Amino acid sequence: MPQTVGMTHPVLFYIRHGETEWNQQGRLQGQHDSDLTALGLAQAVHCAGILRELLKRDGRDVTALDFVASPLKRARTTMERLRATLGLDPNAYQLDARLAELSFGHWEGLAYPELLKHEKDVLAARERDKWNFIPPGGESYADLRVRLSAWHATIVRDSVVVAHGGTARARGLAGICRAGKGRDLQHRSRRRLRVRRARPDPFRLTRAIANSKSG
Repeated sequence: MPQTVGMTHPVLFYIRHGETEWNQQGRLQGQHDSDLTALGLAQAVHCAGILRELLKRDGRDVTALDFVASPLKRARTTMERLRATLGLDPNAYQLDARLAELSFGHWEGLAYPELLKHEKDVLAARERDKWNFIPPGGESYADLRVRLSAWHATIVRDSVVVAHGGTARARGLAGICRAGKGRDLQHRSRRRLRVRRARPDPFRLTRAIANSKSG
């Protein structure tokens, strides 16, 4: 009987950090940080509830999962609120620098309309090749994928991962519980849960297990 592709590979419960003040203001964050808003904290609690119900449905123990986050403050705050909501030690999780958001370099802290005003030609170049485009002083999605590939190779158990929108895009994830969805230079409030099982190719995911949306 042929083996089902992907059945021996870890499941990633990928959670995008909650909404931040800069998300609310439409500013590029990259590897700079701003605090979660009240909505962002509520989104972390919301994701914890979805994760709890999903694990309960499948008869799984949350303590059997690994927990790992980006070292950026917005991801750590989201992870700690999520773990506290699940009744776990908020600080008992791992950090991995390879999960940090895409660097926008000199653009970080700027709002998209400011870039349109002052960097119109550069943005046009970005539109022509988003994958390989490097913002001034930043990195490309191709660069980001290289470090995420190295991280993915270390995963040995089913894991809860809290990171960023850019890392989700570079990894090919649809976003497992995200505070926002929209253009990659902007933020819109929307929450989503999508859990998928990874295939041997670390950038292809298959078999949606659950999907939940709230406005």
